[in-house]
Amino acid sequence: MDETQILLLVKERLGIRTAVRDSYLTAIVQSVLKELQDQNGLNLDPTNAYHLMFCVDFATWRYQSATNNETSFTGSPVSMPRHLQYRLHNLLLHVGSKL
Repeated sequence: MDETQILLLVKERLGIRTAVRDSYLTAIVQSVLKELQDQNGLNLDPTNAYHLMFCVDFATWRYQSATNNETSFTGSPVSMPRHLQYRLHNLLLHVGSKL
């Protein structure tokens, strides 16, 4: 996957126009890609727009959940949104896991 393209799309989604947060966002993008490959065993296709946008949405959620310090009404951290869970599950089913 093209980390630069994912970074640019994450910044667009967040409305960030400067490079001030690029190092932090790049680290998030890299960790998301590494997690999807190592922990979930996914072989992401860099030419597949669905794979690209899942990475963008996942990285955006990671950034927002860390910076907003979101918690549930019980005070525990908010888990991954259902739409991301479903999409990850579908990726695992359709792309397959090498694990």
